[in-house]
Amino acid sequence: MVRRSPRAIAITLAQYAVAVVALYWLLTQVELADVWSLLVRLDPGTVLALLAVTVVGLLGRFDTYYVLIGRLGPARFRDAAAIDLVVNFVNQLLPSRLSGRVAAPFVIRHYTGLSLPDATAIAGLHTAMFALCYALVAAVGLVVALPGLSVGLALLLAVSIGLYLVAGLTVLLGGANLTVLDRLLAPLRRLFARVPIVGDAAAERLDGLVGFTTESTATFRELVVLPRVWVRYAAGWAVKHVLASGVRVWLLFGAFGAGVEPAIALPLYLVAAYSVTLLPVTPGGIGITEATATVVFVALGVPGEVAASAILLDRVLGVYLPALAGWYPSLSLGRPGSATS
Repeated sequence: MVRRSPRAIAITLAQYAVAVVALYWLLTQVELADVWSLLVRLDPGTVLALLAVTVVGLLGRFDTYYVLIGRLGPARFRDAAAIDLVVNFVNQLLPSRLSGRVAAPFVIRHYTGLSLPDATAIAGLHTAMFALCYALVAAVGLVVALPGLSVGLALLLAVSIGLYLVAGLTVLLGGANLTVLDRLLAPLRRLFARVPIVGDAAAERLDGLVGFTTESTATFRELVVLPRVWVRYAAGWAVKHVLASGVRVWLLFGAFGAGVEPAIALPLYLVAAYSVTLLPVTPGGIGITEATATVVFVALGVPGEVAASAILLDRVLGVYLPALAGWYPSLSLGRPGSATS
């Protein structure tokens, strides 16, 4: 077991503390009794619509993995769903959103039986596509919302969106050129080969890494040039992050007697407001995301209590409950993979 340094532990504790403070601030903006009275008066049609759009959003999310896995062989939608839930569970559990992305290749291999190089290529391309889709849509949302935002808030969102763009392009270029690492591995192999006793074994391990980068790069390049993959991935991403979240918040705003103009721009505002999830301030952006999104919609004319209530409920339905559901499939990771059962 790797022991964490006192500094790393202190940073983690600070991140959780910031999350607690941000959530506390958010809850102070809400009269819980009033919110509850509004919720219990929701008509059955609105409740069903909230549940239905949440399910549709989940299906769109699951499909983003399914479309990539399915290009490499037979795939089961339920395995794609389990992969997405587990990765998001890890994202919300650990301080960095990169944690789930790093774990993704092993989760994919467990549920699909694909080789680790293929699973790594899928995880990398999924990450790049996600980041680029987010950056594009969030940038449009920021431009539309810009007249109503303060300079500081606009700069915060611009930095967050820029990080998504940089991350997406970096992973895209890195995944397509992973064999560049072979240039570093070749001299290391020659060096280790000269070491007595263990040299041959070390050189063999490095040969395996060369094969890994070659296979992973080939798979990445095979997938990244397929327009159908990009279109279907973008469609699944939009269903979850634009359609489902946008309709859910629109329904909640309506139920609470508020809204934004033009209503068609609400999903774009929401994606831009949620872009701060990439900032490594709290685990999974918990607290900071809700607080920032609330400030954004207040700046756009939505009453603070309404904005805070709707955003918190949207995050619970769209992020925290699915992440919690990922706990159950994560239990199988220590057992033989479902793909082989």
